[in-house]
Amino acid sequence: MNGKQMARNGFFLLLILLIGALTLSGCSFSSGSESDSDDKKDPATPASQQSTDDDDADAKDDDAEGKDEDKEEAVPIEVEEIQLGSIESVLRFSTNLETEKQVKVVSQARRLVIDLKVEEGDSVKENQILLRLQDDEQRSQLAKVRSQLAKAQREYTNQERLYKQDLISEDAYTNATYEMEQLEISLADAERELSYTEVRAPIRGTVTSRMINLGDQVQIGQELFEIVDFNSMVARIFVPEKHLPRLSRGQDSRMTAQAGARQAYTGRVTRISPVVDPKSGTIKVTIGVGNQAGLRPGMYVDVELITATNEDAVLIPKRAIVYDNDQMFVYRLGVEHRVERVYIETSLEDKHFVEPEDGVRAGDRLVVAGQAGLKDGALVRLPGEDDVDDAAAIAEADGTVTERASL
Repeated sequence: MNGKQMARNGFFLLLILLIGALTLSGCSFSSGSESDSDDKKDPATPASQQSTDDDDADAKDDDAEGKDEDKEEAVPIEVEEIQLGSIESVLRFSTNLETEKQVKVVSQARRLVIDLKVEEGDSVKENQILLRLQDDEQRSQLAKVRSQLAKAQREYTNQERLYKQDLISEDAYTNATYEMEQLEISLADAERELSYTEVRAPIRGTVTSRMINLGDQVQIGQELFEIVDFNSMVARIFVPEKHLPRLSRGQDSRMTAQAGARQAYTGRVTRISPVVDPKSGTIKVTIGVGNQAGLRPGMYVDVELITATNEDAVLIPKRAIVYDNDQMFVYRLGVEHRVERVYIETSLEDKHFVEPEDGVRAGDRLVVAGQAGLKDGALVRLPGEDDVDDAAAIAEADGTVTERASL
């Protein structure tokens, strides 16, 4: 064997030894890793049992998370029990009071005021003297006419006697008759002129204004007094024509004056206009008020016209009502602390309550606070209660299990 072949054989031997060393080193590393992994497990627990325990723990965690997600949270609410009571349907308006009998007394003569008989605030009767004007001229004229008439009457009597005896002509008799008739007319004129010097009340009422003073020279047509009959006081309101079927004569009303202590007064419909104003689409309604203490013409008042009344009505608080477009509904507390949505239609309505046509009855408990977070069948809780896991249990515990109303 030569030197080259010996060198080649030595190289292959070295290569075999190197590969063997690397193989042994790899096996040792793999064995060490498995040993470390086994050390982390309970040496007394088989590997298959350890895997099963891990799976069970993961399943329990998933179940707990699922229960938390499925738990229904109770919505906090407040309820109010439906009561029976009285309710009125009213139409509301505002207007000024006025009187239907109100006159201004004017002078019918151009004379001097010599006597004032009444003052502002005085009550007067119809035809009562309010003042006197200077009347010496009128009295003198009246006396003159009376004297002339007396003479004419005597002349007429004499001429009539002669005419019947055919001692005078018919023309003479006719002239005597004419003269007497003319003087009778003059007498009526003189008496009327004298009456103008006594200014009288044309209606019964109260003197609300005096425009002249003693000694004033008044002119024909000059305003002297204003007289108002407070018994004729009315409130005129203008009602939209859609409410016409609800109007009738004799309907009661209430009103309060915006000035003062806002005391309530009463009135009654006396007239309803037979026509609708085409411009405003309203009907004029006149309410008789009369002379009630504290009311004055011109006062601004709020009027409530009572169109219907029910003394034994089911009353739903307005704060319990939820509006859904053109519909209304309420939430009624039912069994197991769950609410029921009930749609309603109203019959009568006032400021605080409505009377439903059906759907609920006295004794039902309605949600009056917390409706925004509710839906039909929602779980709820009342003030002072904690969140509950079992709605039926809490309902039985506090006695709130109720039968659903069958209406």
